Amino acid sequence: MEINQITEKIIGCAIEVHRCLGPGLLESAYEECLVFEMRNSGLIVEQQKPVPVVYKEIKLDCGYRIDILVENTVIIELKTVDAFNPVHEAQILTYMKFSKMTIGLLINFNVTLLKNGLKRYKL
Repeated sequence: MEINQITEKIIGCAIEVHRCLGPGLLESAYEECLVFEMRNSGLIVEQQKPVPVVYKEIKLDCGYRIDILVENTVIIELKTVDAFNPVHEAQILTYMKFSKMTIGLLINFNVTLLKNGLKRYKL
């Protein structure tokens, strides 16, 4: 499956979850429902995937985790915030760098219209 097809499928699943649940829940609830929806659509999904920090010649298993990894290609970082701020972008870009993934989606479910809570990143 091509990367744009994967991200379209992910966004469709996220819209379905948001349409059914609306804003106002905990991030963990959206994560479980989104994973369920994506798996039902045939995507390969990993939750809370560890991301080691690599510094020069050492690898630190510091407990950082990608919320969701789809098809071993797309990182999804979920939020339930009033608005994105620069630290959210820095977080997903760092996860992308350390995991060597080139595509990331930052999804905020705490919005009235999900398209206003979506950002796509490419390295």
